Amino acid sequence: MDLYSVVIPLYNEEEVVLECIRRVSGVLEEIDGDYEVIFVNDGSRDRTMELVQKECEKNRKLKVLSFSRNFGHQIAITAGMDHAQGDAVIVMDADLQDPPEVIKDLIAKYKEGYDVVYAVRSKRKGETFFKKFTSKVFYRFLRYMCNIDIPVDTGDFRLISRKVCNVMKSLTERNRYVRGLVSWVGFKQAAVEYVREERFAGETKYPLRKMLKLSMDGITSFSTKPLTMSKNLGFLTAAAGFIYMIVVVLQKFVFGKTVQGWASLAVLILLLGGIQLIMLGFIGEYIARIFDESKNRPLYIIEEKINIEKE
Repeated sequence: MDLYSVVIPLYNEEEVVLECIRRVSGVLEEIDGDYEVIFVNDGSRDRTMELVQKECEKNRKLKVLSFSRNFGHQIAITAGMDHAQGDAVIVMDADLQDPPEVIKDLIAKYKEGYDVVYAVRSKRKGETFFKKFTSKVFYRFLRYMCNIDIPVDTGDFRLISRKVCNVMKSLTERNRYVRGLVSWVGFKQAAVEYVREERFAGETKYPLRKMLKLSMDGITSFSTKPLTMSKNLGFLTAAAGFIYMIVVVLQKFVFGKTVQGWASLAVLILLLGGIQLIMLGFIGEYIARIFDESKNRPLYIIEEKINIEKE
């Protein structure tokens, strides 16, 4: 009998966590196999930990890892994978936008022999046009920029087999983009479509600022194209500058015209300065990630474990 581990990060989810436990447990009780649910409390400041702790006392299949502070959503997923004991590991969010009922479809595909089953959003309910548009652009831009095939319109809602989970545990990079890492490790992968629901309660924990950070992590973790583009842009700008220099010299000494106006000069200086700063920014992002890796700090610190054997 297979054991299935469900990993659910939590950050200030007191309004939704009890309903999440009810629905997830209800689905898992119906599957052909045993289960465990690992909640990762990512430094919540509300009553999330208190509510989950009470539920864990009633059901030992519910487990908790509680961080010493907020380490971030991707790190929380990583911690859950590190402690999961299942033959297959399912990752989902607590807000119920990813319906727990889809877990059955993921497991059915897994039993067909796939090591990775990712959920593709065929429709997104309750989201603004701006959110839908930016997400669509982001996923396609990321796919273009990266050197690996990351499926579009997918989040972290997916199932991975034990052998994929073991490989993921060996990847220790700090600025993590989990869905990209799952694609990078390879193995046999398949998709399951589903309709993403409205958030059950509360507010999103991924505002635009965090989405931009996640996108930068994804691009810099799996592609060096920004550096190549910066180099090419530098050559193009230098060539344009050289051509313009020839034009100025010809106007001065051949046609006897003096180039006048500080406005054009100021525009050129600002344009070139802006391009240089953008290129330096790209380089800085990569250097910052090298700096993070060199410190070799642990990815996370666990303050408390519930229903999980002490190591």
